Amino acid sequence: MHSVDRNNTMDPKLIPLYQLTIMKRLLVVTVLVFTHFCSFGQSAPKADPKDVASKDAIIDALYDVISGPAGQKRDWDRMRSLFIPEGRLMPSGQAPSGDTAYQIWTVDDYVTRAGKNLEERGFFEQEIARKVEQFGTIAHVFSTYESRQKANDPSPFSRGINSIQLLKGQDRWFIVSVFWMGENPNFPLPERYLKN
Repeated sequence: MHSVDRNNTMDPKLIPLYQLTIMKRLLVVTVLVFTHFCSFGQSAPKADPKDVASKDAIIDALYDVISGPAGQKRDWDRMRSLFIPEGRLMPSGQAPSGDTAYQIWTVDDYVTRAGKNLEERGFFEQEIARKVEQFGTIAHVFSTYESRQKANDPSPFSRGINSIQLLKGQDRWFIVSVFWMGENPNFPLPERYLKN
């Protein structure tokens, strides 16, 4: 047995064993911490690789999946496949009182709250301009949109900006969130967001 001297210092022969024990503990803690992070690649619904191959592709797929004529069912599983499992959609704007208002929806909340109306009345949303910022695996897209009930309507009934957060996985892109606000008299769309 190794001894500890009067100054309460460790026997030098025990230091490597002591350091190894600390390293093992740090490794266990690190593994535990990382298992609590979401592993989006394992639990996300299977997506069509063409829908998620690039930032352009996933944004095009998002607009496509919500758009269609009255009476046409939307492919909500396709929409789910574009998002991380914890993905959010957040409409915002001004309440009649002038206060800022917002809601936070899961993808399923969106399908429940907006899906029926889109399918019954018809809805086409088209991107008219885009600004993108990217760093590493994250990207932020300011996507200016126009909404119509019929694809050939001469004028949109609504315009606004979708603020879309994207995450790059190993072999695909994911939508993390879509946070949007429609244009109104107090907040007309700035010219810089009407052109690429």
